[in-house]
Amino acid sequence: MAHSEHTDMTALFHDMIRRFLAQEVAPHYEQWEEQGEIPRGIWHKLGEAGLLGIDLDESHGGAGADVAVTQLALEEISRHGFGGLASAYNIHANIVMPYLQNLGSPAQQEQWLPAMARGEVVGAIAMTEPNAGSDLAALKTRAKKVEAGWQLDGAKLFITNGQVADLVIVCAKTDPDAGAKGVSLFLVDTRLPGFSRGKPIRKIGQHASDTAELFFDQLLLPESALLGEVGAGFRYLMQELPRERLGVGAQALGAMEGALALTLDYVKERRAFGQAVGDFQNTRFKLAEIKAQIDMARAYFDSCVEKYRHQKMDSTDAAILKLQLSEMQCRTVDTCLQFFGGYGYTLEYPISRFYLDARVQTLYAGTSEIMKEVIARSLLGRAA
Repeated sequence: MAHSEHTDMTALFHDMIRRFLAQEVAPHYEQWEEQGEIPRGIWHKLGEAGLLGIDLDESHGGAGADVAVTQLALEEISRHGFGGLASAYNIHANIVMPYLQNLGSPAQQEQWLPAMARGEVVGAIAMTEPNAGSDLAALKTRAKKVEAGWQLDGAKLFITNGQVADLVIVCAKTDPDAGAKGVSLFLVDTRLPGFSRGKPIRKIGQHASDTAELFFDQLLLPESALLGEVGAGFRYLMQELPRERLGVGAQALGAMEGALALTLDYVKERRAFGQAVGDFQNTRFKLAEIKAQIDMARAYFDSCVEKYRHQKMDSTDAAILKLQLSEMQCRTVDTCLQFFGGYGYTLEYPISRFYLDARVQTLYAGTSEIMKEVIARSLLGRAA
């Protein structure tokens, strides 16, 4: 695609995303936050607008746009303060659909991807367990080979879209004695007997994004449910995690810019000691620092998108991006909230939601501590 065509398509989607958020999300988002879920109909509307599967192949119902446009969608959703929707969208359109496009068989792609692009099927991915978070080698969920296919038993925790998902990519041990090499991935249709969900998990932020515990009790899967090869699950996760962390970076960038915009408006109007809060040197210098940090973060983010586009973004790039931008988001939004004084601590002011929604960014998709370990290993090898 020529540069001008790419620019035109990006501008077209950017306008479409903004209009969609203004018309279909903004008037209802407070209600979704209170209800603790995103209505099923919004997925259908996202699909109708062509905003699911933006960089999915056209043969599978996507738009065939550049991967950067999907990241732009995540940024824009986050910039508006819709952190819960951003996380739900990230899982469905930026993680589960690419897994299927990159790893699925033609039959699996035909079965799931067009329906996901239309918003008729909502996706989730289930890695975390009650006693296994970042340590995927410690998974307890088992997939045992049986005559009809596979029998799945176990439980998963903290699963975004878990309450509404029609399709869940499940990480399970197929060889309990092989460590990370014994992990495989399965496509689980949530209508199958043996699948159940716990009560929605209550969180301090991102309330509109449902988070669930999932259970698999002697759930029988057909042979065709295996995603890729047996025992290759850990390798697939390492292959696909950079894109997940790219999405977290996009959310962080959008949220920081959204919080900064709210703060700039506030400090220009709010007065203290006879002058605008924005006229105090402390305010001006801190906001200048935030702007400089965001621009530096964007430069690294853009370089990662370029690397990803050419299949050169590795796990260290992703770890640096995820660590720096998620931690920066928390610091930035905290600083912004401070300028609102007591008002910032009330739910009446949108800055409070930016603050609450930010905290989980340093936890999911690999904690900051795990990101540091990944980076350290790239420098020093495994710990002595």
